[in-house]
Amino acid sequence: MGSGQVSTTWQGKRVTVAGLGVSGMPVARVLKDLGAVVTAVNEGADERSRVQAAELEAQGITVRLGDGDTLPEGTELVVTTPGWRPDKPLFTAAAEAGVPVWGDVELAWRLRDLDGRTPAPWLAITGTNGKTTTTRMLASILEAAGLRTAAVGNIGVSLLDVVLGEEQYDVLAVELSSYQLHWAPSLRAHSAAVLNLAPDHLDWHGSMEAYVADKGRIYEGNTIACVYNAEDKATEDLVREADVEEGCRAIGFTLATPGPSQLGVVDGILVDRAFVQNRQKNAQELAEVADVNPPAPHNIANALAAAALARAFGVEPKAVRDGLRAFRPDAHRIEHVADVAGVAYVDDSKATNTHAAEASLAAYDPIVWIAGGLAKGASFDELVQRSAKRLRGVVLIGAERHLIAEALARHAPEVPVVDLDRTDTGAMSAAVREAAGLAEPGDTVLMAPACASMDMFANYNKRGEAFAEAVRELAAGHA
Repeated sequence: MGSGQVSTTWQGKRVTVAGLGVSGMPVARVLKDLGAVVTAVNEGADERSRVQAAELEAQGITVRLGDGDTLPEGTELVVTTPGWRPDKPLFTAAAEAGVPVWGDVELAWRLRDLDGRTPAPWLAITGTNGKTTTTRMLASILEAAGLRTAAVGNIGVSLLDVVLGEEQYDVLAVELSSYQLHWAPSLRAHSAAVLNLAPDHLDWHGSMEAYVADKGRIYEGNTIACVYNAEDKATEDLVREADVEEGCRAIGFTLATPGPSQLGVVDGILVDRAFVQNRQKNAQELAEVADVNPPAPHNIANALAAAALARAFGVEPKAVRDGLRAFRPDAHRIEHVADVAGVAYVDDSKATNTHAAEASLAAYDPIVWIAGGLAKGASFDELVQRSAKRLRGVVLIGAERHLIAEALARHAPEVPVVDLDRTDTGAMSAAVREAAGLAEPGDTVLMAPACASMDMFANYNKRGEAFAEAVRELAAGHA
């Protein structure tokens, strides 16, 4: 939609918003403000949903609770929240009626030039793991370069609020989930990165192939750079398959010595052989590994991806270094909690799948591993095989811990395992005490569950807080 036409285009348009919650509420309000006739539908009809429905109804928006399957009559467009699966009857009915389905990201993209605004370019990031950290690193680098920027999208900051807000930006660092990409067919980023690919959310996508294809949408129409992981061939394959603008470059990142058109690591230095003159022979120093916090291998890869996107936008090397130095990781991401009796206790509650847990386990040796929760359909054999030599012991918690126990029995039968048959929140204190009993001075007790948290906790943050509290209790007992 071109600028100047947008407001009139929406006047009287009949739009159905699928889902309330964090993204559905602002979508419904924005569409109403644009003059659309909005109906919001929601599967649930609980107390929270009723409160949200009352808010929308007070603004003249029709709300239908307890029925998310039926397409309201006369619907011309559906805008869905990210969590709604593509196989829902509502979307089948929309497809049969020729009604397009967008997500909130697609809506934000189409409204970014509303009323003649000059839209900020998007530097977009996806991947199975590391998205939020890389997006925040990128924003830190862009800020160090003196650019007006924000870290937005799946990171918890509404793109709609940012693109329609009063503040003007030079560039946006945009985290996108596979869900969001699925419903964003016309998104065209300045440059984009796929950090890594591993099985995740397969229950939503239906297959690994569908999941990967949705991740690959982030490269469509890129103008300057498609950034891929040189150590994850599937990401490079997505670049090869993408339909990009003429002149858009493929830029790899690697923890090894980089080739031409790559960023990598040489003697503890992050270097750029992509955005330099004569990249066949020259390399530009960007930062030291020690500037990355924390300097675990997977986090260095995150830093290289962020640096590649920043360099694609023309950021100078000094700003890359200064931005990485200024960056502080979010809580519950390989966060050192305390040392007790010579043992380090590390909280990586954000490791909610096997790929993230493997990256975390690779950063320490030897380890007493606390794991378990909701497996989301994952298999743990490869994770255990690759990490077995690092394990001093394992403490298992959560509803589907038996899946990890079975993988340990197959591939690491010599490793001691404590199986806590508990899913109450107090189980974390018991898990930390058991881990302390297995650990020796110099070891790391690492909570990297490889599973979702909702069987025991509201979210991974609450799980991480429970772990940290249990470690503090342990420390107090040793004081």
